[in-house]
Amino acid sequence: MPEPTNPEHHHGYISEKDGYLNRMRRIEGQARGVARMIDQEQYCIDILTQISALNRALEGVALGLMDDHLAHCVLDAVRAGEDQGTAKLKEASDAIRRLVRS
Repeated sequence: MPEPTNPEHHHGYISEKDGYLNRMRRIEGQARGVARMIDQEQYCIDILTQISALNRALEGVALGLMDDHLAHCVLDAVRAGEDQGTAKLKEASDAIRRLVRS
């Protein structure tokens, strides 16, 4: 379950927010490009190559967000106390498990 937004709490990625948004806009463009390739009935291997690049781009964003989460949110929770730290570590482990499965 996502944390409620607290205006006084900043997520670990906030310093990289613009970079993440730019990367996501490029990924959106790539996804539209793949759809256009399919619509134009381009060669299967060329489409698969673009899908592979799209997957790598998404993985890059996910790994960056995970690094930021570990370096900020998890570390802050560990410093705050054992119970909070344990909960954040489990949350991070669960997120990693979902990423690996996808």
